[in-house]
Amino acid sequence: MASSAVYSHRDPMLKKRDDFEDILEERRNSSDLRYALRCYTPVLYKGVTPCKAELLKTMVLQSQQLRYVINQVSKETGKAVDDIQEEVSAILEEMAHRLQLSTIRFFAFTLSKVFKTLFKSICVNEEGIQRLQQAIQEHPVVLLPSHRSYMDFLLMSYILYTYDLALPVIAAGMDFMGMKFVGEMLRMSGAFFIRRSFGGDKLYWAVFSEYVKTMLKNGYAPVEFFLEGTRSRTSKSLTPKLGLLNIVMDPFFKGEVFDVSLVPVSISYERILEEALYARELLGVPKPKESTSGLFKARKILAEDYGSIHVYFGHPVSVRSLAQGRVNRCQFNLVPRHIPRRPSEDIHSFGNDTAYRLIRAQEENSVLKPWVLLASLLLQNHHQNRGGGGIPLDELTENAVWLRDLSRQHGAFLLWPDHVPPSEVVSSSLALHPGLVRVSQGCVRLAVEQAAAAERRAESREPASQEEELLNRAVVVLSCAAYKNQGLHVFLRPALLAAAVHAASSNNKQEVYNSFSFLRNMFANEFILCPGATVQDFEEACYLLVKTGALQVGQQDVLVTDSGHRTVTFLNRLLDPFLQGYQIVCRFLCEDAPEALTEKQFVPAVRKFIIKHLLSGRLRYMEVLSSDLQKNALAALLRLGAVQRVRGAEPGTLHINKVLVNSLEDTLGGKLPTQKAAVAHL
Repeated sequence: MASSAVYSHRDPMLKKRDDFEDILEERRNSSDLRYALRCYTPVLYKGVTPCKAELLKTMVLQSQQLRYVINQVSKETGKAVDDIQEEVSAILEEMAHRLQLSTIRFFAFTLSKVFKTLFKSICVNEEGIQRLQQAIQEHPVVLLPSHRSYMDFLLMSYILYTYDLALPVIAAGMDFMGMKFVGEMLRMSGAFFIRRSFGGDKLYWAVFSEYVKTMLKNGYAPVEFFLEGTRSRTSKSLTPKLGLLNIVMDPFFKGEVFDVSLVPVSISYERILEEALYARELLGVPKPKESTSGLFKARKILAEDYGSIHVYFGHPVSVRSLAQGRVNRCQFNLVPRHIPRRPSEDIHSFGNDTAYRLIRAQEENSVLKPWVLLASLLLQNHHQNRGGGGIPLDELTENAVWLRDLSRQHGAFLLWPDHVPPSEVVSSSLALHPGLVRVSQGCVRLAVEQAAAAERRAESREPASQEEELLNRAVVVLSCAAYKNQGLHVFLRPALLAAAVHAASSNNKQEVYNSFSFLRNMFANEFILCPGATVQDFEEACYLLVKTGALQVGQQDVLVTDSGHRTVTFLNRLLDPFLQGYQIVCRFLCEDAPEALTEKQFVPAVRKFIIKHLLSGRLRYMEVLSSDLQKNALAALLRLGAVQRVRGAEPGTLHINKVLVNSLEDTLGGKLPTQKAAVAHL
């Protein structure tokens, strides 16, 4: 029973959320072996019989579309059809899952032991499970979880097994396949492996798309993939990738299925297993290669407490309902179904809008813990004091209660136990993150100095260089920033408005809107901002800040109220690291970039430039060291035409329009744009 509504632009406080059930509670009180070996009889789409993996491969190889592509490739390359057929079989063999219930039972037993050791609770919204169970029986289902940890896809299968639901087949990256034993275990638990990039490989794309569509059309199992394409190292939602989404919607467009249900799933971790690993990756330390030995070395994490996980299954979204009035399906009658075709402009636009709406639904249903608020406050205190003194515990608690109330007014899905005194909530949250914070003599501070000292002790070395010390401290700051980012979507639009009010030359509403529009456009690669929704986002931000008493918005003016300065200051400080990060990238491109800068050279070169400025005290925010922020800034400059790729030169060579880049830096610094933004009807 899919719903066409994905999210509302207006009052998020009106959104009703389901209650949670802790699925580990029963596991702590009964036998894991009995749980793993229990009777498992999931209901499938229209009562179909589960399909064996080998039969599925045969169906793919015999499909009209694949045979058509094989013949086309044969004509283009001159290769024999039989040779191409062998190549296709090899691709399919490398890709295909081999889902086996015995492996699922092994994982059910093992993961029960692991999860009970690592986590206090794994909480799932039961109403969401009931909606999913209904959807699986009615239409092919696509599960779209948020992606913040390697744990995500194991967790999803574990939950569906627990509730006796059909186990998903899961799109996984090739890097997992290289893990001896573990890679095959994942394959036998439902993972199918795909290359990170297909390039122009027409044959690979045809095999992949036909494999996914065959599974979907026949409804043998829900198809699961990550709309963001990869794990977010920053805990911010990533710009959605459209390839797989277009593939799973294609059977509906071609009339091969009546509808497809898209289910956004939000997975929220109180403490992320990979927090320090992610921070180091963002600072340029190479990501360790996935290996079985690496997995066993990581066993020491079992000794630590990672708090709770909340998994929220959102309302199934009907592709049929979303497409009504948007997509003319008659166009698909003009060409035989088996002939591949590039998505038309309206299909591409529809897919893009749908992807953004689904990511936004994931954000709205993500559960925030008190630590998210504390990380925001501690980072702001750290930056204001230039890394000096901490904040008294009583003051931090008072600020956290203020931010708790503000978050709820903005519609945050915040799990703060109101029956527990705030001081206890704060203390227990701090205790869960001993590597990131220190409490001493009644003061709380980020553990940046201790982190640097611990790194030296671990490597038994002489005192580190200034640069090494800086990077060690930055690990803590970036780890905290990732937790702060979990709640960024709650305040994003009001924060853009607060920054616009600060940057505009007057209180005139149109001037403020122009600044808002500029900032929103600048940060379109950084945050999830639905294309074409600038006016709606501005109205939502105005609505929320008027409702909370921070702004007065009239027909002509936007004014900060006397009681609103605290809120507006907090919101401005949330965006400041991003503003400063984009400014420093612009400054690097104007002052320090070599003549023939390539995209590959960009991140190491800009990091070196930023480190120099941080060590000299000219930069305040260590968050600007994040390679994610730097890449997003470059993507924005490429999109705005301030930087261009040079054709015919070394691949990835960049041409920098220094006049335009300099103008954008000035505008980010609060100077008014020389060109007026497009006037909207406000």
